[in-house]
Amino acid sequence: MNRLAVKLPGLDLKNPIIPASGTFGYGDSFAKQYDLNQLGSLVIKTTTPKPRVGNAAPQFTTTTDSHLNAVGLKNPGIEVVMAEKLPWLAGHFSELPILGSVAGDSIEEYRDLVGRMSQVPNVHAIELNVSCPNVANGGMAFGVDPKTVQTITEQCVAVSKVPLYVKLSPNVTDISEIAEAAEAGGAAGITMINAILGMRIDIKTGQPILANRTGGLSGHAVKTVAIRMVAEVRKHVSLPIIGVGGVYTAEDAVELLMAGANAIEVGAANYDDPLACPKIISALPVVLDNLGIANITDITEK
Repeated sequence: MNRLAVKLPGLDLKNPIIPASGTFGYGDSFAKQYDLNQLGSLVIKTTTPKPRVGNAAPQFTTTTDSHLNAVGLKNPGIEVVMAEKLPWLAGHFSELPILGSVAGDSIEEYRDLVGRMSQVPNVHAIELNVSCPNVANGGMAFGVDPKTVQTITEQCVAVSKVPLYVKLSPNVTDISEIAEAAEAGGAAGITMINAILGMRIDIKTGQPILANRTGGLSGHAVKTVAIRMVAEVRKHVSLPIIGVGGVYTAEDAVELLMAGANAIEVGAANYDDPLACPKIISALPVVLDNLGIANITDITEK
């Protein structure tokens, strides 16, 4: 028996560790360093109807133990993703279940993207990214209103051939209310949290460092916020939760699982160490042994 295996709607994971969307591309650069079949799953970059070049530079800056970015959903568009990126993953990593990720400027665009991507054989589930803080239209604008979240979820569920996970924004007053709306809309699960909206200023010029002015804060600084929000949402919904935010070690992952998550996405750690995910996976059994825990599901199914 595989003590790290986790079963979620649409996803049979050999372990709970999943690289988060936006931090791993399509896996090609990481595949030069390790076999991606080691991963539980992989979330591709968020896909939009047409190619996006992203925001103006500079897009990245750092702060204490963390990153601030405003990439702006840069991606080649749905046509290229379906014709090239997803087939490449299927051809090289047949054991790896893929989580798609989509975002649009309208509910109709979300629905069309889900309908198309969900037909790809190696896409086992799809994240609805209604929480990106770095785009002018769509993104987080959809994810802060419960009624909109319920509607967009309902319409995408109606056309999808695979389970849908709604990725929640932490930039709201009551994240539990948004989670309940996703559940009411028929979501199979929730991914949380996306980046926290932040800003830095160059004190020599008095101007924001990022060209977009604001960006998404990720890394160590958001871990305690992610844990608190996962624990709060777990009180309100019964859906599986994929927890994300500040996970750098196996201990971080277990802490988020204990808060109520069922699986873990690793984001900013991939920037700092391209081997972050396999290191966490290999360390998990040791951490479980030290805690006297036989199987990962002894945490996730409590």
